[in-house]
Amino acid sequence: MTQYAALVRHHDHGTASRIGDKLEAARGKVEQRFLEGGNVLLSVMDVLNRLLASLDNISRSLETGSADDTMADLLATVRNLSDLPQIQSSRQTHLEVLAKAGGGMRTHVADMQETMRYLQTFAVTVKITGAGLPEFSGFAEEILERIRSGTGEVNSFATQLAALEKELSLARSFGTNISKQYAQTVPDVAKALENDVKTITEHRKKLGVIAREVSVLARGIQSKVGTTLSALQIGDITRQRIEHVQAALSMLDTCLDGDECKVLDFDARGRLVNIIHHLCAAQMVEMVEDFQRDSRNVVQTIASFGGDTQEILNLRAQMQGNGSDGQDNVMRALEESVTKALGIVKQVEAASLKADQVSQSTTETASRLLEGIGNIRGVKMDIHYMALNTNLRCSRLGEAGRSINVVTGELRIFAAKLDESADAIVGGLTQLDTAAENIASAGSAGSLQLGERLNGAVSNIRTTANAMEEELANLSEHGRRVASQISLMIAKLDFQHDLGEILATCADELCDIAGPDIAGAEGLEAILGGLSQRVFKTYTMVQERNVHNAVIPQIEAFAPLTAAPVQAAQSDEDLFEDALF
Repeated sequence: MTQYAALVRHHDHGTASRIGDKLEAARGKVEQRFLEGGNVLLSVMDVLNRLLASLDNISRSLETGSADDTMADLLATVRNLSDLPQIQSSRQTHLEVLAKAGGGMRTHVADMQETMRYLQTFAVTVKITGAGLPEFSGFAEEILERIRSGTGEVNSFATQLAALEKELSLARSFGTNISKQYAQTVPDVAKALENDVKTITEHRKKLGVIAREVSVLARGIQSKVGTTLSALQIGDITRQRIEHVQAALSMLDTCLDGDECKVLDFDARGRLVNIIHHLCAAQMVEMVEDFQRDSRNVVQTIASFGGDTQEILNLRAQMQGNGSDGQDNVMRALEESVTKALGIVKQVEAASLKADQVSQSTTETASRLLEGIGNIRGVKMDIHYMALNTNLRCSRLGEAGRSINVVTGELRIFAAKLDESADAIVGGLTQLDTAAENIASAGSAGSLQLGERLNGAVSNIRTTANAMEEELANLSEHGRRVASQISLMIAKLDFQHDLGEILATCADELCDIAGPDIAGAEGLEAILGGLSQRVFKTYTMVQERNVHNAVIPQIEAFAPLTAAPVQAAQSDEDLFEDALF
């Protein structure tokens, strides 16, 4: 029995079945492993998409104009705070003017009080002097009553002016304390707020830079994942090529059992088996080389994910701050500064309220004092005319009325002095009114709704910060899941372990069965040509056709086993694309 006849016997006794079982096991593992790998890659792609969505949200939050507007509002509020010492100084100046105007009137009021005492003395003298003249007794009592009334007006005027001066003294003391507090706190608080705004702005810029870096890394991984997904076609290619080898062995069995091979002796059948075994072995060897090369590239690409994901985790930690310079600490510093600023704002409100009270009280007092001056002028006019009438009467009485005439002349002279004091007081009241208006204006300028603006600015910043924290938390979770999924993927897509070994074992066994030399095809042209053509039709990849044409001799009786030429692949991706042709 020739060696080829023995091959037929060996093949018929289970070779095809044994090899077929191993190939089927290999095909099943390839299909399962690559299906799992594809699912893991798709999961990674999904997490990457969510990671990129979080990054986009962060970028939009950082780029929004409202955040810049809020910072601008806060800076404007800081400038208003910085103006408070000057505003308070201006208010104190107006209070000093007010106090000076009140103090200036005090002298004139004292003069009026002194004048009223003299008038009262003269009126009593008139009453005593005219006691013997019945026609003057009623007049003396009447003029005395008017002088007493005027004295009451002047004393009331003095009392109100004293109350105003006391109020002004308290206001000035309060304002002095406020000025000291402003000097001690406003510069530091304003500087702290400015620093906080600067810190938050720099923090936002830093987050923006890191977000862009993470985005670049994530999109790089995304691209690699896409490339790896494409490269996983090697699994489908390998599965198909295994099926084609299985089909070739099955077609060989069918051919050997068919009528066309009955005319062949054992030697010819053995040569036919040898040729097909060589074809299958060559296909397996080529397939194993392609698989190991391409799967090695896939594993190397996946391994490069590790560095990228670690860098994403490092950048994510920087974005969160790790408790050192993160968003929370920035916000806490800002809120502390704003709390101090709000304390100043309460002082502003208190100072403004006090200024408003002083202004209103001064205006009301000035109005009452002006009315009192009018009353005093009225008393003066009454005294003047009453004294004038008395002078006229006395002139008719001759020597009896001379002494009364002298006294009433003095009444008229001293009553005129009331006008001089009244004129001076009216000028002082005008100064009071003007100073009161200036205080009201300064008080209004000092409020500026600082509390509302500070609270509004911090509220806006907190809202933005909360949104940012939520997105950073999402980013952290997605970053962690990316790292976790990629670690899982590296384990799932280790194709060299088990798969490469199984395929290599099948290839080695087919090579051993085929032997070192391929048998001749003399006398097998018709049968081998038909079988070769049927096997050739199963191929879907150009590599398979090339291997087939290299193994099966070009026999004239064979039908042409050629396909349209395909340009040699220049890269792994090109090779996969060509393989699908």
